[in-house]
Amino acid sequence: MPTTKKESFYFGLMMCFGMALFMTSYNLWTNGLLGTISLEGLLIQFILVYIIAFVLESFLVGPIAKKLAFALPFDKSKKVLVILSMAFFMVSGMVLCMSLYGLGTAYYFHNIDGQAILASYFTFVGKNFIVAFPLQLFIVGPIVRYLFTRFVKEKRSAESFR
Repeated sequence: MPTTKKESFYFGLMMCFGMALFMTSYNLWTNGLLGTISLEGLLIQFILVYIIAFVLESFLVGPIAKKLAFALPFDKSKKVLVILSMAFFMVSGMVLCMSLYGLGTAYYFHNIDGQAILASYFTFVGKNFIVAFPLQLFIVGPIVRYLFTRFVKEKRSAESFR
């Protein structure tokens, strides 16, 4: 887990990259848009999602999720409980926010009716949460924590011995 602002920045970049990649692919697939968008369009879509997700994670959702997770009455020395609570609050906040982005995109491309915006939003939230939470817990989270520990933390430890 990150301990400095610089490490938090790198960790956030890595986590947002993994989640944005999987969730963008998932949402394009579930909405039947994977074969209809050009490679350039896919790349632009991913970059937009990545930037928006990173800004939200860094300045809004991340700080709120951290406060909520550490406000819960549990033993903070148990790393698993910290990871579970942080993952739950981060995924919940990011799904609520990024589903708004998805709703806007779907509305822009005329995939939803203007009358059904609220129902579509809650449908997006439900579909995204049931994929994002397990993805965060079992795939992206462990991979990012491993890579972060291996390359970012290891590099910092090596530099401190010089």
